[in-house]
Amino acid sequence: MNYQFYKKLPLEAKKIRQEVFVKEQGFKNEFDDIDKNCIHLVVFQEEKAIGCARMICENDSVILGRIAVLKEYRQLHVGSYILQCLENKAKELNYTKVELSAQVRASQFYLKNGYQIYGDEYLDEYCPHVHMEKTYKSNE
Repeated sequence: MNYQFYKKLPLEAKKIRQEVFVKEQGFKNEFDDIDKNCIHLVVFQEEKAIGCARMICENDSVILGRIAVLKEYRQLHVGSYILQCLENKAKELNYTKVELSAQVRASQFYLKNGYQIYGDEYLDEYCPHVHMEKTYKSNE
């Protein structure tokens, strides 16, 4: 696997998000103005785009979002690879805290990757979500 960061939402990421969040999970409001201010990540296996995410730097933390992996690649640890790439980028930019909003059904995945839940569960497009964060020392 390899990856590429982009300053604008690339077509590959748009297609993956459309497939995972809109077609598969039924979300309606997948694309928003936040996309314009994000760093976008696309993961490739050979030449095929198989996963994506976005990150935005706000105040003292980086907020991750729209983490998606095509269904046929979900057992290959692509999600963990995406988190590792994003966390490395956050560290490179001198951030020590990463936050995200996780679907409750995916929260165990994030817990296994060192994230902690904070706050109450809430609904986003009728889907239960929780806020999660991970912090590290500045020299980690």
